[in-house]
Amino acid sequence: MSVETIEKRSTSTVRKPAPRYRVLLHNDDFNSMEYVVQALMKTVPSLTQPQAVDIMMEAHSNGIALVITCALEHAEFYCENLKNQGLTSTIEPDD
Repeated sequence: MSVETIEKRSTSTVRKPAPRYRVLLHNDDFNSMEYVVQALMKTVPSLTQPQAVDIMMEAHSNGIALVITCALEHAEFYCENLKNQGLTSTIEPDD
């Protein structure tokens, strides 16, 4: 009687998480602080008013603020919506 060894190949795949992107809000001298807060809350429904105020104040003080970090499609959507409301927004890869 002979014994045969059968090797089983691993068929599992390693999933890499999708790259994430930062949506940035840039300060401007045109829109009121109240308008920016409302635009942020309208664009990113998960933001609370205090969070939107913090983002607006950071952009006002530092010239730029992080709005949200998310997948590319969502980042592009949020960035475009902010631009459509007259705000200056960009996206960049989250390293």
